[in-house]
Amino acid sequence: MIIDSHAHVVLPIEKHIKMMDESGIDKTVLFSTLVHPEKSSNVKEFTTEMNKLNQILNNEVNPVQARLNALEEVSGALKQYPNRFVGFGSVPLSYSPGDVTLNDWVEKLVKGQKMKGLGEFTLGPGQIPLLEPVFKAASDYTSLPIWVHTFHPLNLKDIQELFLLTQKYENVPVIYGHMGGIHWLQTIEMIKDTKNAYLDISAFYTTYALSLAIKEIPERTLFSSDFPYGDPYLNLQAVKRHTSSQEVADRVLGGNISNLLHI
Repeated sequence: MIIDSHAHVVLPIEKHIKMMDESGIDKTVLFSTLVHPEKSSNVKEFTTEMNKLNQILNNEVNPVQARLNALEEVSGALKQYPNRFVGFGSVPLSYSPGDVTLNDWVEKLVKGQKMKGLGEFTLGPGQIPLLEPVFKAASDYTSLPIWVHTFHPLNLKDIQELFLLTQKYENVPVIYGHMGGIHWLQTIEMIKDTKNAYLDISAFYTTYALSLAIKEIPERTLFSSDFPYGDPYLNLQAVKRHTSSQEVADRVLGGNISNLLHI
């Protein structure tokens, strides 16, 4: 089974199903999105949509309500196509008096909406410590996997801090999204002997990064596209081209994420 381990909700959802069918992808791990750039048809419309994301991340509009709306989109896709999608759910990283607690939020995601993990977490430089309560909640709740965006704007120091959390909570699987961006080599070296650390290949910076990840960590490298920002078909072909055997290709293209999420 070929599984795209990281993609976002695209509207209408049938567009995503069509892309999966055309690419030969059986199942996708679906993540929420706060914006929908796929609706734009020119640079101005794309910029307007991405500015909405900046407003949410900078707390200029209600980030909790925005995330609730985004989670509803994921939940709707899972209900509509249960054989094609599984989901990850994000949680807020800050709380006000009277808010639902983190543990209650996780309980709702996992039991109420049948999510398989937590994320995507996209943070700014110096913000990795905000994730520790999430790590603790994931550790307490049957070791839920956590997916963290490790591309820009994070720097190498941030990725190193994430690695320290990964080591501290060794029962929590941590997926390093986008392979650390330009810090892909240091990220591979850092996590290759850490059994609860996984590499997501979406937005790989160079094919050297992809080939080295597969060679060094074949049992914990995950095929993914970051659709609609990446192309599932092209990433799938890249994995096939840079694997040494069918056994390794089968692991990276679906076996690893299937074992991790029990799907």
